[in-house]
Amino acid sequence: MERFYEQVKGEWEERFERLYGRWRGFLDRVVGSYVDCGNYSCGFARVRCPQCASEYLVAFSCQTRAFCPSCAAKRAAIFGAYVMEEVVAEVGHAQWVFTVPKLLRPYFLHHRELLGRLSQAAWQTVAEMVDAAAAGDEQVRPGMVSVIQTARSDLGFSPHIHALASRGGWTPDGRWVPVPFIDSEAAERIFRHKVMRFLKDEGLLSEERAKLLLSWRRSGFSVHNSVTASAADPGGLERLARYLMRPPLSLARLHFDNNAQSATYRVKRSARAQQAGAEVLETFDPRDLLARILMHVAEPRTHLVRHYGEYAVAARAKRRRQEQPIEYGREFPSPGSVASDDDPSSAERRASRRAWAQLIRRIYESDPLLCDCGAEMKIIAFITEPAVIDGILRHLEQNHLSPGRDPPAVATSEAC
Repeated sequence: MERFYEQVKGEWEERFERLYGRWRGFLDRVVGSYVDCGNYSCGFARVRCPQCASEYLVAFSCQTRAFCPSCAAKRAAIFGAYVMEEVVAEVGHAQWVFTVPKLLRPYFLHHRELLGRLSQAAWQTVAEMVDAAAAGDEQVRPGMVSVIQTARSDLGFSPHIHALASRGGWTPDGRWVPVPFIDSEAAERIFRHKVMRFLKDEGLLSEERAKLLLSWRRSGFSVHNSVTASAADPGGLERLARYLMRPPLSLARLHFDNNAQSATYRVKRSARAQQAGAEVLETFDPRDLLARILMHVAEPRTHLVRHYGEYAVAARAKRRRQEQPIEYGREFPSPGSVASDDDPSSAERRASRRAWAQLIRRIYESDPLLCDCGAEMKIIAFITEPAVIDGILRHLEQNHLSPGRDPPAVATSEAC
C-alpha cells in the first residue's frame, strides 16, 4: 500500500489530475490511518473472561470514510441502527436514487461543494411529488434521509443521491397521509430542472450546453423509487438504510495478482450481460485502482448524510417537546438480545449500542463477548502506551500465541 501510494501521489498531477481532480493534502492522513487499521502495535483492547480467564485482543480501527472497507461496513451498521432507532417513523418507506448525466459529472468532481446542492434538489423533488400526490387541502410534508455517493460500480466518478423517504407525509397537525405511488418519470423531470437551474446560477452550465442536454432523447438524469419497505418489515428497512451508506469498494469483488502486479474488480453486470450469464471484470494497474478509490474520499467535516422534512433534527426535537402523536421506530434489538425497552438500563443500552460488540452482533449475527465456557467476557483495558504494547506482543510471540481471534464469520462491505 505505502509503495503504491507514494507512486500515485508523485504521478498525480501528470497522470491522474485530469481524470480524478486535484490532489487533496488530507489524503496523507487518511491513508496513514488505514495502514495502521487493525495493527496491534498501534494499540488494542483486552477482552477477558471472568470465569476461565480466557483472553484475546482487539486492535483499534482507523474509522476512515469511503476508504477502509472494514470500517465502512461498521459505519453502515451504525447508520442502519441509528436510522431505525432515532429517525424513521413506523410507516412505509421507499428508497430513492437520483443520478445525473455524464456530461455534468465533472462539475461535481471539481466543485464538490455542489454535492450538497444536489442533495437539496433531491429533497425538493421528493417533497413536491409527495405533496402533489396527496392531493389534499393541507400541505403534506414527508421525511427523508439522504446520503451523498460518488462511486459507480466500476469505481468511476458518478455523483448520485441515495435516499430513504416516507411513502407519504404529515400535515401540520401531525396527521399521517399515505402516498402509495409516485411517478418516477415526473420526478425525473423536476429533478433535472432543479439541477440545471442551480448549475446555471453557479455560472457553470451555459445556455448552449443546457439546450444540448434538453435535446437528447434520454436526458441522462434518472430517478428510481421502486424499492420499498413496509412498516411491518423493520429488517428490510434497516437493510435499505445500510445500503444508503454502502462503501465504494467491496473486497469480495476485488482480486489482486501479486505476480502480474494487477488488480481485477468485478463490476455490476448490465441487463444484457445478466441475460448472457457473463461476469464483467475490469483489470487495473494497482496505481490506477488506488487513484480511483482516493477520488471518492470525502473532505474532513463534510456532511454526507442529510435529514429533511419530518426527519430533520429540528423537526424531531420539536415533536419530542410537544409530544405530538407520531410514534417513532422502536429499538429493534440485535440478534441475541433479550432485554426489553422497559428495562431500567434501556438508556445505557441505547448509549452503548454503537459499541464494538453491538456492531459485531449486527454484522455477524454472533456474540463476540460469549466465551467458549459460556460466560460473558468483559473489556478490561485499552492499551495505548507503546512500551506496554510492545511488552504484551513480545510475550505472545515468545509463547507462540495469537494476539486475537478470528471473527465469527466472514463479512464483506458488499453485504452492507
